[in-house]
Amino acid sequence: MQWYDWDLAVAHTRSRALLMREYLRRAAHWARAYGAAEQWPFYDVTELIAPGFRAADEVESALEDFLARSVGTPSTARTCRGAVRWAALRTEHSGALPDRDREQREDQDPYQDLDLPDLYEPLLLLYQRGGGYSVGEFIDLYGVMIPYGEFHSHLTAEPFLTLAPSTLDALDQGAVGRITYYAKISAGHPRSAPRGILRRRLVGRDGVVHDEAFTRNLRWEPTEYLRRYELGHDDVDHVVISEREAAAFIERVAGAAAAPPSS
Repeated sequence: MQWYDWDLAVAHTRSRALLMREYLRRAAHWARAYGAAEQWPFYDVTELIAPGFRAADEVESALEDFLARSVGTPSTARTCRGAVRWAALRTEHSGALPDRDREQREDQDPYQDLDLPDLYEPLLLLYQRGGGYSVGEFIDLYGVMIPYGEFHSHLTAEPFLTLAPSTLDALDQGAVGRITYYAKISAGHPRSAPRGILRRRLVGRDGVVHDEAFTRNLRWEPTEYLRRYELGHDDVDHVVISEREAAAFIERVAGAAAAPPSS
C-alpha cells in the first residue's frame, strides 16, 4: 500500500474523490445507526459496536508500529485502526455482532434495520490509490480537495457501488480537465442501459475540447459524435449523466468483455 505517493494520488484523482465521498456516505449511515453523528466522519466503528475491543496482541503491535512509521495524520490512523479491528471483530463474531444499544435503538432509530455496507471498503481502496489524506477546512486528497458536506446530506447521497479496480482505472484514464459525461440513448436504450457513454473534457484556461467515447477496448478513445451532433449530422440522442452512472456502464462493459463466449 502506497502512503502519500503524490504521483499516484494525482493519477487517481477522480476515483479517490469518488471513493472518499462514498466513505462519507457510508460513515454517515453507520454513525446514524449507532447514534454517533458527533463522531462522523473519521472514527473507529468498533468503539461503537464493542467498546474496548482489540485485535490479537501481535496484530495490534504490528498495526501501531506501521502507523508510527508510515501514517502521519491522526484521522487516517484512526480509520486504519478501525478497519483492522473491524475485520478482527467480524472474524470473531461470524454471526450476529454484539450490539450494546439494540433495545434503545429499536425504539428510537428507524435506520437500525438497514443492511449497512462495509464501512471501510472505499477508504481502503482510496489508500491503495495514492495513500491517505489530511483534514482541515476541506479533505485534502493530495491532488484534489473536497468539502465535508453536511452529515444529513450524506444519508440521502447517491451510492457509488462500482468499486472494481478496472472501473476506477477507467475513470482515471486521461481524466484531465473539467469533465462532463453523456449517455447515448435511443429506443430500447434508456439512460439506465445506454448504447454507449462519452465524455467531454475542457482542458486548460482556454477550455480546449477533447471528446472521447468509452469503447469495447476498455479505454477512452477520441470521437466526433458530439461535434457531429451539434452540427445536426447524428440522429442518436444523448443526455448528461453522473460520474457514478458512467462508472456503472464501464463496469457492465468490462464484465461483458471478461465473460466467456457463449457456446
